[in-house]
Amino acid sequence: MVAIVDYGVGNLFSLKSSLTNIGADVVVTSDKEVLKNADHIILPGVGAFEDAAKKLRDSGLDIVIKELASAGKPLMGICLGMQLLFDKSFEYGEHDGLGLIKGVIKPIKDVVSENYKIPHIGWNPLIFKGDPSPIFSEIKDGDCVYFVHSYYACECDESVIATTEYCTELTAAVSNKNVYGCQFHPEKSGKIGLQILKSFIKIKENN
Repeated sequence: MVAIVDYGVGNLFSLKSSLTNIGADVVVTSDKEVLKNADHIILPGVGAFEDAAKKLRDSGLDIVIKELASAGKPLMGICLGMQLLFDKSFEYGEHDGLGLIKGVIKPIKDVVSENYKIPHIGWNPLIFKGDPSPIFSEIKDGDCVYFVHSYYACECDESVIATTEYCTELTAAVSNKNVYGCQFHPEKSGKIGLQILKSFIKIKENN
């Protein structure tokens, strides 16, 4: 079973529909016991980092997610959900994340030309770093996925598994053992995105 974390932030319907489309047994939940019994966990998210992090803390789901990730359960963060995996974000202040991936979140506007629109919206190719990650096992270097974001992950070279080009090289995906993050939206990335989700749910728990 794949559990999508429901903490009041994120477009859960399209993600659930995509997972159902690839044959996954999927549930949207904020129930801690359901999360503990799931085989895979997905942390979605859209909106502001501070608000999302607060909702996770207030619900106690931050503790559960960290415990399950530390125990080896496969976890994927998507878009803001990926950013929440990091140590902290500098989105309108300084805010602590889950600390599952080393690094920080900073504004794209600080590293791209003023000729480039913010947010970064659109289809861009993935550039693999090193051997393809398990979540990219069935796609090719250069395949395009769909991005919508104004902030990016940095100071995280050891965890980067893919980047993309938007005036400069931006982090597109990261991993730390059983924890994965996609800055792009797999559920909005057509066949390539569905294949990434398929590959993720094939990953076994690291006991």
